[in-house]
Parts: sequence; C-alpha cells; structure tokens
Amino acid sequence: MEIEARAVLVRIEGRVQGVGFRAWARREAQALGLAGWVRNEADGSVAARFEGSQESVDRMLGRLRIGPPGAAVAKVSSQASKPEDRGSGFEITR
Repeated sequence: MEIEARAVLVRIEGRVQGVGFRAWARREAQALGLAGWVRNEADGSVAARFEGSQESVDRMLGRLRIGPPGAAVAKVSSQASKPEDRGSGFEITR
C-alpha cells in the first residue's frame, strides 16, 4: 500500500528570526523524512513548505507551534499545497 503524500505551505509568526529557527526547522523536517524548504520573510515571519506523509507533516506542524529554544511562536498558519514529489531534500532558502 502506497503512502499518500501531503504538502503544506506554512507561515510562522512571532519571535522566529534571529533564534536559529530555520536551522532547527531543517533538522526537525529531516528527522521526520520531510522534503521542502524554509526561509525568513521581510515582515519578520518564517515561511516553509513541508511535503511527506500525513503523519510526518502533522507532527511537524505540532513542533512548529513550539519552535526552538529562544523562539516565541505567536501563530502558525498553513494551507494545503499540491505534492511535487521533489525527493527528500530540505533546504534553507533566502
């Protein structure tokens, strides 16, 4: 039985820049086997795209609500995205 992929675009708001959020998100995503990217936005938020199994994406969304030490996550919003099946790489982008 094939596992159906799920993809989400996420925006994280609060004190999420300058606290190692992107590197933390990459480590967490890689540990869950997720593909995608994470980047800082000009408005002070962090944007990300995660793709993988439903369970792994849901677990990542839960982790984002807490964030790394030093972060103060105020809001996590997500919207479904079409899975792209771009492999298992996860990168920090600009």
